[in-house]
Amino acid sequence: METSRGGMEQIHHMVGFTVGSEEYCVDILKVQEIIRMMEITKIPNAPEYAEGVINLRGKVIPVIDFRKRFNLPEECDGDADSRRIVVVDIAGATIGLIVDRVSHVIKLENDKVSPTPDAVKNGSGGCFSGIGRLGEKLIILLDVESMFGEGELDWTAEAA
Repeated sequence: METSRGGMEQIHHMVGFTVGSEEYCVDILKVQEIIRMMEITKIPNAPEYAEGVINLRGKVIPVIDFRKRFNLPEECDGDADSRRIVVVDIAGATIGLIVDRVSHVIKLENDKVSPTPDAVKNGSGGCFSGIGRLGEKLIILLDVESMFGEGELDWTAEAA
């Protein structure tokens, strides 16, 4: 985050991506890189949302399907060529998130970010840090550190 002229206003620098018709964003400091889809090796007995692992320059990276992780419907109208793997740091672990499309870097001032509504927090919304307003569009701010509960990433240690 940076401060603007008065030193009071904080700006969130986020990487925006879409899954289905919704736009999400994650703190740019959590994103290591964005890569094109590549061959993913399946891991036996991994959770349903775990697509498997990839070899990224000699390092084995677990890959999660964002759509499956949040029980979002499969949509067939997406362009397979635009799908990307967003490589993020989650509590010191490197994880790839499959998304439909990466849009752009988003800068949101604090006054354009609202807290996550309580009704959403009660579901899987504990990993949403807020809702951003970009013009008329709403963007869900994702807290990758809170995406997985205790033990949910244990399979990644065995895979890597």
